[in-house]
Amino acid sequence: MSLQTLIATKVKEGFLALYETEIPTVEFQATRKEFDGDITVVVFPLLRYKKGNPVQIGEDLGKYLVENVTEIENYNVVKGFLNLVISNSFYTNFFNSIYTNTTFGFGMPSADVDARMVEYSSPNTNKPLHLGHVRNVLLGYSVAEILKASGKKVYKTQIINDRGIHICKSMLAWKLFGNGETPENTDLKGDKLVGNYYVKFNNILKLELKEIFKLANFEFENIKRDKGLHSHQLGRLNKSDKVSLITKAYEKAIQNYLTYKKIDTNYSKLLFSGKNTNTNFLSEKYEYTYIEEIKSQFTSESKHIFDYISNKEIKFPNNNSKVIFRIILKELENITPIQKEAQEMLRKWEAGDAEVVSLWKEMNSWVYKGFDVTYKNIGVDFDKLYYESNTYLLGKDIIEEGIKSGVFYKKEDGSVWCDLTEDGLDEKLVLRSDGTAVYMTQDIGTAIQRSNDFTDVNGMVYTVGNEQDYHFKVLFLILKKLGYSWADQLHHLSYGMVDLPEGKMKSREGTVVDADDLMNEMSETAKEISQELGKLEGYSDDEKEELYKVIGLGALKYFILKVDPKKRILFDPKSSVDFQGNTGPFIQYTYARIQSILRKADFDYNVISSAVEIDLHEKEKELIKQLELYPEVIQQAANNYSPAVIANYTYDLVKEFNSFYQNVHILGEENQDKKVFRVQLSKKVADTIKSAFGLLGIQVPERM
Repeated sequence: MSLQTLIATKVKEGFLALYETEIPTVEFQATRKEFDGDITVVVFPLLRYKKGNPVQIGEDLGKYLVENVTEIENYNVVKGFLNLVISNSFYTNFFNSIYTNTTFGFGMPSADVDARMVEYSSPNTNKPLHLGHVRNVLLGYSVAEILKASGKKVYKTQIINDRGIHICKSMLAWKLFGNGETPENTDLKGDKLVGNYYVKFNNILKLELKEIFKLANFEFENIKRDKGLHSHQLGRLNKSDKVSLITKAYEKAIQNYLTYKKIDTNYSKLLFSGKNTNTNFLSEKYEYTYIEEIKSQFTSESKHIFDYISNKEIKFPNNNSKVIFRIILKELENITPIQKEAQEMLRKWEAGDAEVVSLWKEMNSWVYKGFDVTYKNIGVDFDKLYYESNTYLLGKDIIEEGIKSGVFYKKEDGSVWCDLTEDGLDEKLVLRSDGTAVYMTQDIGTAIQRSNDFTDVNGMVYTVGNEQDYHFKVLFLILKKLGYSWADQLHHLSYGMVDLPEGKMKSREGTVVDADDLMNEMSETAKEISQELGKLEGYSDDEKEELYKVIGLGALKYFILKVDPKKRILFDPKSSVDFQGNTGPFIQYTYARIQSILRKADFDYNVISSAVEIDLHEKEKELIKQLELYPEVIQQAANNYSPAVIANYTYDLVKEFNSFYQNVHILGEENQDKKVFRVQLSKKVADTIKSAFGLLGIQVPERM
């Protein structure tokens, strides 16, 4: 029990004994420097429970505390503030009790404690890990370590999203245009190579649709001119008539476009490659197939699309038909040949087609190896991996059982839904009409598979961005309806996006900040700043490079983790690598400073003598009080699933130490007992910094 907790308990007891009234909380603040005391109880809030003079209430409580709490040796009251003087023996006895405790602050797990499972990363196997994943894995890993430190048994896991149309897009693009490229013959990490083909697929789709869009707009203007329609007249048309005009524009545009393409195949190769010279980006076979398929598909499916558009409740701006164009364009994505081919590949995969499954296994193996390198570099690990390709099947089985029990129901088209309207949500699709799974299918299966694998787990933490808030509300509610008792202990660790000073991240366009590139940039930034400061004398080249990595990665992790998970982050690599202020390098530097003190101490400072009475300096007391908070901070961070609590506590501890360092002689102290105590105190601060940073996954250097 901390001193503050002890005093709060005794104040409540005293208030009850003196006034026969219970109080729920006790408010504390630091004692002002001009008054004697170590901690202050604020009396004013207590007037809600006992009317009277705050000075007299303070006097009554002060007298009671001195008589009943051995650690309190005196008090004084200033207006509505009760200043308590804590005995030196309390500080020294407390410090002696924790000095050799290597697990200070950590809760001890009991044999019957419920385990928790923490999920983080959850990557797709069609692209490398990026900046968003970095925040995800840092949060998830840190929360898992904090929960363990609080006394819980924890399993760290991830679900790898290795199936679906997005995976098939990379596979198809590689099949069509890969020319046998592998991680080995390109000298690329497997996840980066596969990610390049995901971008290539979307570039093909985007450029095709962009050209259709441009031609459709041109044809639309021609139709308006032929019909004598001016812009102001267009706004008076009803939606049906306007859509009809746009439909005709698209039909004509697509026909003209396909004719244009057929005449000049080099043009379309040029279009798709995004280059200004001739290229073999598309094969002649694929070119011909593309033209023929889009003709037939548009003819057969365009009516459905435009009927769909006509029925959509959309508010179209007067004189602006681009909204309709863009909606149609989006719908057209689903009938373009390359998208159709990707859909067909997915169907073949789910049917177990040998060729498709073989390609899927090979390309996924490249990605897994790439992920492993990134995870190792960032310093995170997992106890168990799950794969969507396995868990979605269990999800489908559970849904079949749920139909029988009435949790789910089938619509006429064969799709399966869960009606959550009575719970304030909406109807949720859990299985498509063609029997294929959705994300919810997989997530239901994964949760249940985990509970089967780890029977001691009675709660799960999902580390997923806040754009999925609604998804997890639905998932947790469905699992409750299915009757799983552990569903009451599910938590969505929802976090905000990471923004950059300039630019937006888009996976489809390949503009995301790659995780490996980011870590390299952080090391380089640390290198530049360290060289500018000239603090590297006596280091070998290998030691320097390792130090750059430790500082750079520490800066990155601390910058991200010090912010409340729910908040968005504006991340600037250079500002995070700063040796002053609330930064990782500042805290790392303080740790290294303490190690320097310990190396210079030419005496045995590990001897503890409880018989020695030391007149403590105010700064020593403040530092011990800060150390005393560590166990409660860990519990608070665990309860709130917030590494930010640990990060900001560590910064406060470091600030307190630097104040102590500047105001108190340590190695220069003449009194040997005081000198030994101050070195011990410095060492314990360093140990606590290392412990706290370990919970954040951050290393601390012995020298800097």
